[in-house]
Amino acid sequence: MATARVLTVANTSCLLSKTTSFIAKQRPYSTSLSFTRRRAASSLSSSCRRSFACTAIYNPEVQIKEEGQPETLDYRVFFVDRVGQKVSPWHDIPLQVGNGVFNCVVEIPKESSAKMEVATDEPHTPIKQDTKKGKLRYYPYNINWNYGLLPQTWEDPSLANSEVEGAFGDNDPVDVVEIGESRRKIGEVLKVKPLAALAMIDEGELDWKIVAISLDDPKASLVNDIDDVEKHFPGTLTAIRDWFRDYKIPDGKPANKFGLGNKAANKRLLMRKPSPTTEMAELWHMIEDLGRVIQALQ
Repeated sequence: MATARVLTVANTSCLLSKTTSFIAKQRPYSTSLSFTRRRAASSLSSSCRRSFACTAIYNPEVQIKEEGQPETLDYRVFFVDRVGQKVSPWHDIPLQVGNGVFNCVVEIPKESSAKMEVATDEPHTPIKQDTKKGKLRYYPYNINWNYGLLPQTWEDPSLANSEVEGAFGDNDPVDVVEIGESRRKIGEVLKVKPLAALAMIDEGELDWKIVAISLDDPKASLVNDIDDVEKHFPGTLTAIRDWFRDYKIPDGKPANKFGLGNKAANKRLLMRKPSPTTEMAELWHMIEDLGRVIQALQ
């Protein structure tokens, strides 16, 4: 099940190869990096495997710089590094933290309705409020969870997922729904643990929703998969599905659909361990806790 193609510039070059086959309009890099299915030699080095097992949590050294006034067409939330240079929250923040933990960039704080998103077609890809016909866009009601993206990921619009009604990727980063109790800020970078996934189909495009929890949430140590979510956050997975299914209805549009039996998928049920004789075996070690949701498996 090929779901989303991961693009990364982390120090894991044993798994990466250059490719230029990418959609020009929204590509993260002019010469991008993607996983391949090359055969390894007799075995892969242990040092390569260790490069995925980070012992410390990475803290991106970025700060937020706002330009313009909130809820205006000119408003932008830029990211700057420690020397004051603008960087991209999509391109430059690492995907992986290590030990099954990933970075998540918050675009929309919980209990808010302004439809904020990373501007994938603007320099430095700042966060801005989405527009339609020159007007700012809002959800018809507040979103009840923090909403953001996995940096350096991309849902491939040329790739049809045969297990999700043949839907193609939506040409955007992979989305994250963070279910913790705290209301986060626009541009905040969270270290999250993926728990489950919903395969939303929006006007024929596959738009994965990764359900995750921030490591600093009081319940983070209690939840690791769907069963734990149902136990400690009862009804949350159904509420997330229903919210994203119905939010367009007040605007006169049809409800969104979901693949995978209209249910959230347990990350462990999505996994299929690749052959240990391939480089994809090392990919397994790197993102086993996220499973196949963001792997480039064919």
